[in-house]
Amino acid sequence: QVTLVESGGGLVQAGGSLRLACIASGSTFNAYAMGWFRQAPGSQREFVAAISWGGDSTAYGDSVKGRFTISRNSAENTVYLQMNSLKPEDTAVYYCASGPAVRDGLEYYDDWGQGTQVTVSS
Repeated sequence: QVTLVESGGGLVQAGGSLRLACIASGSTFNAYAMGWFRQAPGSQREFVAAISWGGDSTAYGDSVKGRFTISRNSAENTVYLQMNSLKPEDTAVYYCASGPAVRDGLEYYDDWGQGTQVTVSS
């Protein structure tokens, strides 16, 4: 089992940037793919991005392609989500998750963090 803790959320104006971090502990970090999801009030949890255990494969949701970048630092057991050109519709709680492979479905991820709030003002 992997324990995940997100950080880096906050309030930012539209067009701004934030970098989220997710620190993993409790298991072998390099054995897992990592994903970011988000959930806005009244909406279903949505896939944002994922990265393979080796960092050589990534995937992005259509709404964030070209604006967000996922990366990982195995030495630090940390996965990052760099978010640029933020829009008000990016406002949500962002969650990181670990799973066996790069997938865009919630059901493929086993362990989840508690989330970090991102609010983008217009």
